[in-house]
Amino acid sequence: MTKIKDLTSGNILSQIVKLAIPIIATSFVQMAYNMTDMAWLGQVGKETLSAVGMALYLVWFGSSLMFIPKIGAEVGISQSIGQNHIPHAQSFAKNTFALSLLLSTAFAALVWIFAVPIINSFNIDNEFVNATAVDYLRFVAFGMPFTFTNIGISGIYNGTGNTRIPFVVNTIGLIMNIILDPILIFGWGSIPALGAKGAAIATVSSQVLVFLIFIYHLHFRQNPLHIKNYFGRIQKKFLQPILKVGGPVALQSVCFAFLAMLLARVLNDIAKGNEIPFAVQSIGAQIEALSWMTASGFSTALGTFTGQNFGAKKWDRIQKGFFITLGIAAFIGLISTVLFLFVGESIFGLFMKNSEQEVIQLGIIYLIILSFSQIFMCIEISTTGAFNGIGRAIPPAVVGIIGNVLRIPFALLFSYTLLDFLPLFQDWISSESVQVTGVWWGVTFTSILKGCILFFWFLILLYKHPENEHPLPLQKFWIRLIPCRLRQTSIIINQLENEEFKKGA
Repeated sequence: MTKIKDLTSGNILSQIVKLAIPIIATSFVQMAYNMTDMAWLGQVGKETLSAVGMALYLVWFGSSLMFIPKIGAEVGISQSIGQNHIPHAQSFAKNTFALSLLLSTAFAALVWIFAVPIINSFNIDNEFVNATAVDYLRFVAFGMPFTFTNIGISGIYNGTGNTRIPFVVNTIGLIMNIILDPILIFGWGSIPALGAKGAAIATVSSQVLVFLIFIYHLHFRQNPLHIKNYFGRIQKKFLQPILKVGGPVALQSVCFAFLAMLLARVLNDIAKGNEIPFAVQSIGAQIEALSWMTASGFSTALGTFTGQNFGAKKWDRIQKGFFITLGIAAFIGLISTVLFLFVGESIFGLFMKNSEQEVIQLGIIYLIILSFSQIFMCIEISTTGAFNGIGRAIPPAVVGIIGNVLRIPFALLFSYTLLDFLPLFQDWISSESVQVTGVWWGVTFTSILKGCILFFWFLILLYKHPENEHPLPLQKFWIRLIPCRLRQTSIIINQLENEEFKKGA
């Protein structure tokens, strides 16, 4: 049996890194499913690539819903372990499994029924692209109950501190997907070339295998909470805290996916039906996922670490874990910035045929524009993990949703009103293509805003929390910058809060 990992004592950096590496690897594995499909389908042509890119927005939307059980499991289980209340941790795990299966099945049914109007809403003026997208989406819908339940099961393991098992199981599925993709997309022997349908069949088959292996592990091999039966009725007592923590995160991610679909519609309208900018954005989103998936791995690790220490009321470790993770995230963002600025052509060229030079050149611009926001994006994602760990998922959701909503007006502002002020990038693209880059400048600007606001919000929370008696980094320097009268008022308020907290305890 796998043991539960105690994160309330020991070396903080080592614990966070050991937690994060398998999570990051698992995220890359999950991302690699789509990237493998995109890489192979890019060899078929940009029309097929655009079709799958549209369908993947719906997969993203469904994955976002699964943050409800996943984050709920990670926080509920980790806090219960920190409080040394294993029966509650077991109940969180069972309710997570049941909720994951219910949500994923309902979403799959809706996608199958409404596939045609959903794809038509993207406003792509190409019958082949639209028909291919519908076929791909409906095939993928068959596997959604397995694909999305796997996300919830990963949350159960993450909550116990065992992040290795999800990585191993998902890697097995990826290997199967890599083998099946070229065979089913291009055909082999008596197997006909199925194109986008082949990619969908390969992905679904792989996710079914992952689900079956997870079930085997949960019942017979790696069962860290010693649960005999994961199937059962959803309990209101545990559903409420799962919704309270996972709901805002899921809402933020669902809004992000929905707004990304709207942004894609705005992009297509600005491009006047030309599918090239959308193909660039579809590929670019997969490339950018390299940085935000890595940051998300450390965010999830920080959430589990913070959850256990919050349950054990160890705010000194919460604060140290936050700043350690923040430093790692900033470094990840810096690496991404350098790569996007200087190696963009080589990176984008991996996903397109050399003959598609117009797509590649516009893709270079996409990466250059997004490079300026990478550090801030990674900081935002990491800080979200800290908020989730203490059970306060609303602040990141508020910042994330408002910031993502602002992307639409900023995209229109940059693409029309401020068009003359945008860089022309004459060495890479024609002047007619500059207008679509306004959409990507809007994304970059809002990412910078979100990262700054969320970081300072958590900083204020650490400073004002009565249980946190440890000074923040550079706190004395910041305090000196505050006028004397305001500084004295802040000290008096802080002392009163400490006294009230001690009386309440």
